[in-house]
Amino acid sequence: MQSRALLHLMHLISPSLPVGGFAYSQGLEYALDSGWLKDQQDLHDWLSGVLKEGMAKVDLPLLKRFRQGYLDDDPIALTYWNHWLRANRESKELLFEDKQLGAALRRLLVSLEQVDADDQQPEKPCYASQFARAGVLCQVPEAELLQGFAWSWLENQVAVACKTLPLGQTAAQKLLLGLMPAIEDAVNTAQQLQDDDLGATLPGVAMASALHETQYSRLFRS
Repeated sequence: MQSRALLHLMHLISPSLPVGGFAYSQGLEYALDSGWLKDQQDLHDWLSGVLKEGMAKVDLPLLKRFRQGYLDDDPIALTYWNHWLRANRESKELLFEDKQLGAALRRLLVSLEQVDADDQQPEKPCYASQFARAGVLCQVPEAELLQGFAWSWLENQVAVACKTLPLGQTAAQKLLLGLMPAIEDAVNTAQQLQDDDLGATLPGVAMASALHETQYSRLFRS
């Protein structure tokens, strides 16, 4: 991987990227607040499960397909997979998050003059589509792009836990290090899945996200 592409990837996954990813917990806040997850081991198991059954079978393989769609300049494929991913968001909040992050990243790419303002490819873009687009523009290889996407998600989830669960900074770093192999496994799985194998079953995440909509007091938007 060339150094310039690596720098672009680091910029793309930085928590300071102004797309608002820090505002969302994807149901984790409810799972912690309700007592579903009580300690660091529970959190590890939850995140590992989402990586294995969610990221590996939905977000990451779709990121791969979006990347290929941009490389092939194939608007039909981009539109198809954008609709497919939106349809797989199982709660109002998860769909809203994807919509907001996708629009924010697209606006940023336009502001940085990497994308034309009148280019609407695809319409109502999800976050993974625009992440893939940025990766193609910066010539980030496929495996590294998927790893960066998964790491960014994981880092945000651990940050949510630090604000909700009694989890110190050292414990958070141990958690991140301990889940690195799960990211590698998720990326490997995502790269091998065929179209008919895509899709996740994460009822706990769907329930937590739906219940979070009416949580009495909350820090995060999802």
